[in-house]
Amino acid sequence: MSIISTVAPEQASGKVAEVYGQIQQMMGRVPNAFQMYSSSPELLEQHLQQVAYYMQHPTLSFPLLAMVRMLVSQHNDCQYCVGFNEGMLMHRAGLTQEQVAATKLNPLDAPLPEKEKTMLLLVLKATQTPRMVEKADLDQLRALGWGDGDIMDAVYHGARNAAVDIVFNAFKIDNDF
Repeated sequence: MSIISTVAPEQASGKVAEVYGQIQQMMGRVPNAFQMYSSSPELLEQHLQQVAYYMQHPTLSFPLLAMVRMLVSQHNDCQYCVGFNEGMLMHRAGLTQEQVAATKLNPLDAPLPEKEKTMLLLVLKATQTPRMVEKADLDQLRALGWGDGDIMDAVYHGARNAAVDIVFNAFKIDNDF
């Protein structure tokens, strides 16, 4: 059970109810991943805006972003996020359980085009050993057709996910998937 107070959808009012309504429309329900932020309506709204931005990202694909979240969370031992993104990869992206397991064991085995796999590896490097990222890493991505905005968005997504892992682990998010 979560150790921070959260607002259940049926008890929400004001800004929390408004944001929950948007989440309900987008996802069909209000997962605990959003309810966790309900004690801070501004953070809840920001969290939704971030999710919406990446859901409609023009160049970073859904499978790439879900793998970023899953692997960053695996490194941070956030079981909620690992399981949530495993499910998204299988149910929404059509990956098999074997493909997801292989990706978790070795990101080089991720079933992504080489361009996206290279981005995935850079994000993992940036989130796990940020001081090891070099200009050559970015040049490699640029040579594959990625723009600096794409690189920034991808690394920020991974870094932001690490922050989410900290919040979820600290406040003991309840598994709801």
